[in-house]
Amino acid sequence: MITMVNMQKVIVIVGPTAVGKTKLSIELAKAINGEIINGDATQVYKELDIGAAKISEAEMEGIPHHLIDFLDPKASFTVADFQTLAREKIDEITKRGKTPIIVGGTGLYIQSVLTDYEFAEQEGDEHLRNQLESFAMVYGNRALHDQLKEVDPESAKQIHMNNVRRVIRAIEVFKLTGQKFSDTAFNKEPEYLYDAIMIGLTMDRELLYSRINLRVDMMMDAGLMNEAKMLYEKGIQNCQSVQAIGYKELYDYFDGILTEDEAINLIKQSSRRYAKRQMTWFRNKMNIHWFDMDEHNFNIKKQEIFALLEGKGYFISNKYR
Repeated sequence: MITMVNMQKVIVIVGPTAVGKTKLSIELAKAINGEIINGDATQVYKELDIGAAKISEAEMEGIPHHLIDFLDPKASFTVADFQTLAREKIDEITKRGKTPIIVGGTGLYIQSVLTDYEFAEQEGDEHLRNQLESFAMVYGNRALHDQLKEVDPESAKQIHMNNVRRVIRAIEVFKLTGQKFSDTAFNKEPEYLYDAIMIGLTMDRELLYSRINLRVDMMMDAGLMNEAKMLYEKGIQNCQSVQAIGYKELYDYFDGILTEDEAINLIKQSSRRYAKRQMTWFRNKMNIHWFDMDEHNFNIKKQEIFALLEGKGYFISNKYR
């Protein structure tokens, strides 16, 4: 029987975009001899650097980072893929005598690694999937989402209508198995497979939204427009990677659907809404120790986090306090 005593230790840092997870993760990794596993769905892709807010080599300060910048932008990447790879990295890091630290904002990815999260066993049906994709293209995302409401209202509440891939998957599962997707993906009480300490960073909403807006402006100054244009001109379109915030809005600008100002404002709006959804998800789905951050209290909060970890048996190097 697995007990908390002999479970592998994992530290997790979560929170909304622009809250300061990267800075804390580097400080923590140095203090406890840790290595970082990316927990953000977009940062796995090569060539999506600025828009994904991907950490630079200089910012890593020599701390090893895993599951970042390794996947072709035309490739698909599922929760199941992440679950497998992240668990492998946890094993590798632990065997080297170091502490794995998962850092990111994609809650479902992180939950799938830490818990006995199960995926529907039934394989997808390509013909059915193509039918559903065609239906969405002709009648729109809302009409497709209405199909899901009819067969699985609980999943329809959890899955946004614009998350077409997941809506299709939920409909697929029902049509192929007769089982509601919500019965496997949402309603099951998760059992944790690791001795995980989850640290959540939060921030006053107005301050966070201001930081998000500033970050988008900084991304544009750093060349996000050129990065997105390069991907667009390489034919990386209708791919999972460029459905990410920051790319899909600029693609609409390139297609003449939005003006440049409209696209930039929509990136800011979408990022703020995403941050709100992230906080809702983390508060409802995971048992997290929350720390309220602002521009001036980083060192104070860092010491509080270090104290929490010491209370859980972690050794914090005085060199990095």
